[in-house]
Amino acid sequence: MSVQRIESLPSLPARPVDSNKGQFGHVLVLAGSRGMAGAAALCGASAIRSGAGLVRVASAAEVQPTVASFEPSYMTYPLPQDDDGLIDFARARPAIERLASAATVIAAGPGLGRSDGTLGLVRWLLEASGKPLVLDADALNVLAEGHVDLLAAGDQPVVITPHPGEMARLIGGTVKDIQAARVEQAATFAGRFNPLTVVLKGTGTVVTDGRRAYVNTTGNPGMATGGTGDCLTGVIAALIGQKLPAFEAAQLGVYIHGLAGDIAKDHNGVIGLIAGDLVDALPDAFEHASQDPDIGF
Repeated sequence: MSVQRIESLPSLPARPVDSNKGQFGHVLVLAGSRGMAGAAALCGASAIRSGAGLVRVASAAEVQPTVASFEPSYMTYPLPQDDDGLIDFARARPAIERLASAATVIAAGPGLGRSDGTLGLVRWLLEASGKPLVLDADALNVLAEGHVDLLAAGDQPVVITPHPGEMARLIGGTVKDIQAARVEQAATFAGRFNPLTVVLKGTGTVVTDGRRAYVNTTGNPGMATGGTGDCLTGVIAALIGQKLPAFEAAQLGVYIHGLAGDIAKDHNGVIGLIAGDLVDALPDAFEHASQDPDIGF
């Protein structure tokens, strides 16, 4: 397979003086379950810090108050849950359909947990939602349990953001296989499904749609901590909401995400860096990128 290597980064369109929130996308985040409120909150906060006009985080009912308490700038919604504190898709479907109809883009997976309900939700998103999707974490884990072909179910843009372990489960291989040929493995998988963009996380995060590949240059070892992947999901979703195509949104998203990690490292060090520091650094990362003559907004 011949894959074109991309080195240049896209830029966001300039914002008109008379801008309003309706112009910059409505991100719906489907995330969070018992014990995993933070994953939903980090994803939602990252989306709102990445320029989304509106963000709504819909989570299992018992964690919705906790998710709401993290950040007043996004909206929240409590969804019916099962006995394990996970979203009960059969009962939640009418509400999810209503919320999705108003959304520009949907991010799903962080902290959802693995269950039949999670699989039902991911199946519906891919088969029937018709919305651009960013899928991470448990949305990928349920696909890896014999349901990978659902990625071909719809014709909307889909971005998946696996770490090497999740990627290995998706292809039925090993982490060693993935790490030995990161660009080739990600591009081959992306090429099976159209339109699919794969973001293979890790040192030198790979972004590929099977035809093109970008290897990211920002980021540091301090980002190897829980929650930073949830942040990336929110960043990419926000950029899709701002009308960047999926591949370009993923490219700029991983660059900005890594740059925010580098800024956070300068303030907090490698050892003490946490995902919340990265969220706080996103505005500075976007400002820095806007002044870069090779990017510029």
